[in-house]
Amino acid sequence: MWLALAFISATFLGFYDTSKKASLKDNAVLPVLFLNTVFSTLIFSPFLLDYIGGFGWFTDTFLDTASGAESSLQAHLLVVLKAFIVLSSWICGYFGLKHLPLTIVGPINATRPVIVLVGAMLIFGERLNAYQWIGVLISLSSIFLMSRAGKKENIDFRSNRWIWCVAAATLMGAVSGLYDKHIMKSLSPMFVQSWFNLYQMIIMAVVCALMWYPRRHQTTPFHWSRAIPLISIFICLADFAYFTSLNDPDSMISVVSLVRRSSVIISFICGVIIFKERNIKAKVLDLALLLAGMAFIWLGTR
Repeated sequence: MWLALAFISATFLGFYDTSKKASLKDNAVLPVLFLNTVFSTLIFSPFLLDYIGGFGWFTDTFLDTASGAESSLQAHLLVVLKAFIVLSSWICGYFGLKHLPLTIVGPINATRPVIVLVGAMLIFGERLNAYQWIGVLISLSSIFLMSRAGKKENIDFRSNRWIWCVAAATLMGAVSGLYDKHIMKSLSPMFVQSWFNLYQMIIMAVVCALMWYPRRHQTTPFHWSRAIPLISIFICLADFAYFTSLNDPDSMISVVSLVRRSSVIISFICGVIIFKERNIKAKVLDLALLLAGMAFIWLGTR
């Protein structure tokens, strides 16, 4: 069941990336991200109200937000730190996605499990086996080939600042994944997801008030898009399936992380069909190589 939930999460992640790309077309980045956090908080507001009011609506169910440890200040500080890490990744990722083709951004994001594996090796003392090393090397090769495909669209991977934004977002996303492994040992999934969205909304309100609102007339104007609420719906569904999958005692975080990156297939297809992106033949070969690298990493976790 946990593996099926991981694939469901990957499906929603693919549509989440597509919704972001549609929402950011000729639009201001920061208010779009702020509205994403607002709608996500509204989706999880029943669980926050249940926790704050002590109503017991979800007691003894998998939707319960409290399991004892969550009543401490330390628990909330752990979630606040997660909110800062994820927002750092999202801000960089949103800016990069706005200015780059989805068929390039998706595969770069898909390299996140490689960084997670290396991070687990350095931080948690894990060791890569032969299959995993092969997977890492193949994945890095695919990034090199993607950079060559990007030059056909006048995208230089070394000097393009939006590529660096996506790379920073991928790195911070990997940090978030490693941090999840740490905090999920003591906190319930629903507590993390509910409060995480609320703290993100508060942080983004401050960021928009200080960085976007005073300069809104000098930058790209904000306009409403019907795709904006879809960002929140798809990411909430993806994360819910993700945390529920991890809650299964038999689940393997390394496998779940890899399966979730298969979302690149959906976002890639949407990039071709919806956004009519170019140089698809070369990008398909690069994507196939990347997925081969992911397969070797998965074989190494069995």
